[in-house]
Amino acid sequence: MAFTAAFIAHAPDADPVLHKSIIDTGKYKLFTVVVRNQEQALQVCRRLVQEEGVHSILLCPGHTHADIAAIQAAVGAGVSVSVARGDPAGTRVALAVMEREGWFRK
Repeated sequence: MAFTAAFIAHAPDADPVLHKSIIDTGKYKLFTVVVRNQEQALQVCRRLVQEEGVHSILLCPGHTHADIAAIQAAVGAGVSVSVARGDPAGTRVALAVMEREGWFRK
């Protein structure tokens, strides 16, 4: 049985039906899914835990503390939920590129 994990990231133009992948080494299975918003993140996380038996969820830095708590509640105590966070300098670099590419425009 493989250790099964999922990485969930945000993008303003994401469609989780289209923007996903699976890497499977036999011992490690990684799902990546890009979502547009928290509602989609919750749906994807629930589905991956129920249908794919995901053991661990890694969230991109765009998830707030409230988002993380909601995902943990949705998937249950038996699933690890972690967040990828950068240092302040790295975060500024990433935010500058995202701003330049129009991620935050209304």
